Amino acid sequence: MPQIVDGQDAARPLFSRALHNWWVPLILDLDVADLAATRFAISPLSETITGLQQLGYRAPREGNLRWLRWAREELAARPLELPRTWPLLVNNRASWPQFLLPAPSGPRTTIGDSLEAMQQTTARQVRASLHRVFGDHLPGSAAELHAHPAAGLRVIAAELRQAHDRLIAPHWPRIRAVLEADIAYRSTRLTAGGAEHLFADLHPDLRWHHGRLSLDHDHRNRRIKLGPGGLVLLPVALGPTYVLIKGATSTQTTLRYPARGTGTLWTAGTRPVPGSTVRLLGRHRAQLLEALRSPATTTDLAAALQVTASAVSQHLAILRESGLVAGERVGRNVFHRTTERGLDLLNPNLAQPLRSTPGTCPAPTQTSR
Repeated sequence: MPQIVDGQDAARPLFSRALHNWWVPLILDLDVADLAATRFAISPLSETITGLQQLGYRAPREGNLRWLRWAREELAARPLELPRTWPLLVNNRASWPQFLLPAPSGPRTTIGDSLEAMQQTTARQVRASLHRVFGDHLPGSAAELHAHPAAGLRVIAAELRQAHDRLIAPHWPRIRAVLEADIAYRSTRLTAGGAEHLFADLHPDLRWHHGRLSLDHDHRNRRIKLGPGGLVLLPVALGPTYVLIKGATSTQTTLRYPARGTGTLWTAGTRPVPGSTVRLLGRHRAQLLEALRSPATTTDLAAALQVTASAVSQHLAILRESGLVAGERVGRNVFHRTTERGLDLLNPNLAQPLRSTPGTCPAPTQTSR
C-alpha cells in the first residue's frame, strides 16, 4: 500500500466495516413536503471521500479492485500526503465527521462548490461533529481542527481537492456516466409509481411503508430528523455496498446508495470481443458494444475509442435500430448502454436461445467497413 499520509503507512489499523454490525432499523419519516423536495444529485466530493475510504479498507468492495490497483500504483509512484484529512476519514471509529460532505446544492455540483460549502461549516458544528465521532479524547488531527476550525477546514479542502484531482478526475467522465444513468433509471421509476416504486429496488436494506423509510441493519436505533429541504439521494460508484444516511446535519439529509452499473464500470471495453461478434457487426461496432457495458455519451465514446463523434453516432444508430444498444436522456446528454440482447452477442456461451414471435424474424444487421 502506498504512503499517502504524511509519514504514515496506510496499512495500519484503519476504518473497519466490522464496526458497522447493524441489526436494528433506522427510521426516516417523510411527509408530503419532504417527498416533494426530495431530489437526486451527483457529488465528485462524495466519490473522493469514498475512494479514499476504499483505499483504507482491509476488505474493499470487489467491484472497485481494478480502480484500487490503479490508484495504488499511482500513489506508489507519487505519494499523496493527507495529514489532516486521512485520520478523519480512515480510522477505527464507527463513523466520520459528516460535515466533510455537505449536501450538494444542485444536481451536478462541482468539487469546488462542495469544498466551498464544506468550509462554511461553523466552528460549533465542527466541534460537535468531532465529539460525536471521537468522544472527549480527540486524536491529533481532530484536536487541531477542534482548536482552529476555519484554518483547519481550509487545509482539509486543499487536501481533498488534491485527492480528487489525482484519483477521481482522470476517471470522472466514466464515473459520471454511470451515476447519470442510475438517476435516469430511478427518476423513471419515481414518475411511474411514486416513492413506493422508487424505494422498492433502491437497495435491499431499504423499506418504504406509509410515509416511513426504514434502513435495516443500522447500528443507530433511532429516528433521523430530516435536515431542511427534504432528502437528497446520492448514487455512489466507489462506495461500499451498503446505504449511508447522514444523520445530524444543518444541510439537507443525504442518502448515499450504490449506483447501478458499477459492476462493469472498470471492465467495460477491456475484454476481447468474441470473433463471432466482430464478424457479425464489424470491429468498430463490436468495440462500441463492449464499451457500452458501462453507460457513456457519444462524446465520451469518441474520446475513449479515438474516433470522431459523427462516426460513433452513425454506428450507434445502427446498433440502436437492431436493439443492441439503448439510450436515456439526462438533461442535455444521452447515455447509451448495451441491452440484454447486445450482451448476449458479447457472451455467446451464456446467451439463451432467441425466442422469435410467429411471423417475425430478427432485423437485418449491417456490417461496418
